[in-house]
Amino acid sequence: MTSGVDPSRYSARLTEASALRNAGRVAEALRAYQDVLAIEPDLPDSWYNLAWLLRRNGEPAKALEAYDEALRRSVAGPEEVWLNKGVIQADDLLNPDAAIAAYEQALKLNPAYVPALLNLGNTHEDLGDRSAAIACYSKILELAPLEVEPLARIGNLSKPHSRDDEIVQKVAAACHRSDLTPDARASLEFALGRMLDQLGAYDDAFAAYARANRLSEAARPAGFPSFDAARHDATVQSLMGLPAQLPENLPSSPVRPVFILGQFRSGSTLLEQILSAHSQVESLGELPLLASVGGKYFSPYPAALADASSELLAAGREAYFAGLEQRRPGLSGVVTDKRPDNFYHIGLILRLFPEAKILHTVRDARDVCLSTWFTHLDHQQLHATDLVSIGRQYRAYERLMAHWKTLAPDRILDVPYDALVSDAEAQIRRVLDYLELPFEAACLDFHTSAAPVKTASVWQVREPLYTRSSGRWRNYQSHLGPLLEVLNGETR
Repeated sequence: MTSGVDPSRYSARLTEASALRNAGRVAEALRAYQDVLAIEPDLPDSWYNLAWLLRRNGEPAKALEAYDEALRRSVAGPEEVWLNKGVIQADDLLNPDAAIAAYEQALKLNPAYVPALLNLGNTHEDLGDRSAAIACYSKILELAPLEVEPLARIGNLSKPHSRDDEIVQKVAAACHRSDLTPDARASLEFALGRMLDQLGAYDDAFAAYARANRLSEAARPAGFPSFDAARHDATVQSLMGLPAQLPENLPSSPVRPVFILGQFRSGSTLLEQILSAHSQVESLGELPLLASVGGKYFSPYPAALADASSELLAAGREAYFAGLEQRRPGLSGVVTDKRPDNFYHIGLILRLFPEAKILHTVRDARDVCLSTWFTHLDHQQLHATDLVSIGRQYRAYERLMAHWKTLAPDRILDVPYDALVSDAEAQIRRVLDYLELPFEAACLDFHTSAAPVKTASVWQVREPLYTRSSGRWRNYQSHLGPLLEVLNGETR
């Protein structure tokens, strides 16, 4: 029920707002919805759409406020609003307790609301609570026995003892269902591959992972091209062409940013968890801020960064710190931003953050490439479904990192994964010395931390350090000929 304002005063602008939102023109759609709500604030669906847009515009706190307005004005389907509030708390603000409370509120309104159960289980996974996560996924299967994502999740959480275990049999049988989408089947095949790998059935595990990656590639949405190694090489070459210029007259900040980056599956999550156990370190997980700042302030990025004015550099720097503040008000001191593919943005880091330190996680190329292929990554990682493409991307990454380290050798510290897991204290002391922080024994007990982990390494970093992943590629050596050729410098 509206407040009695004549709809003719805002209907045209509301129609425009909807069209802009559907077209993905976020900033313009935001202004349109704000115009509408300034005239007629009693439009719950418009508050909902405004919240959706605010989150996509990198304003999670304001999005929560808009969702609250939608709830206060009796929006239809309030459980979906609570779900979205939970996702913001979990993914953007790293507040798992608030996320759990939001999901539980959604389930109070609708106990059979599968999306809330799935996200609740995922948050329990982030917190390392295996039994609570499995309980959520099992509840979904009670409500909807044909759902496959919760079955795949249970498979990923399981530690089978033999191929006859019920969960192995269930996942393997589900892989043959003809009614599934490629993405759903991919989730099952990745889970099956993981369990077979745990059981030492390496040939069958490799076959499952091969099927999983083919399905994942088939499920890639329209508009996502295949990985183009030549285009990727050209992008890397353009990044290497950025001039080495020192920033001037940048505004100060109480935050000392530390960027943890490297290849996916190279130990970045492990290093982040170790540092998060230190009393003087605040960890904010994987942030989208660097790429966002680059695209917004230095378009076309990265070319426009080369001759950016000091005013524009200052604006980009302030936008980054504003993004940190939105996620964790009152931040100061050492703050980690752990996003592996930020190695593409080291040029931006060097220009905007003269005080920043960069921790570069490195791992045996064969292990890291294979582990990438074993992981169900986002579709945007175009290279990740093909071993040769993974190898080509890795070689380009090597060239780019060699360039950055030549450009700014004192700003980048390599942190070798194999050395970290085999001699943890020595490596941790080395990293803390680089960050100018005192050693704290708590860093050795990082696996007991209650901090949420939102990457594929969630369960590895819940255990004490182990070396069994070092040299893992040897279990699959007979299958890796094409990858090894690329890594050895042979042209393909």
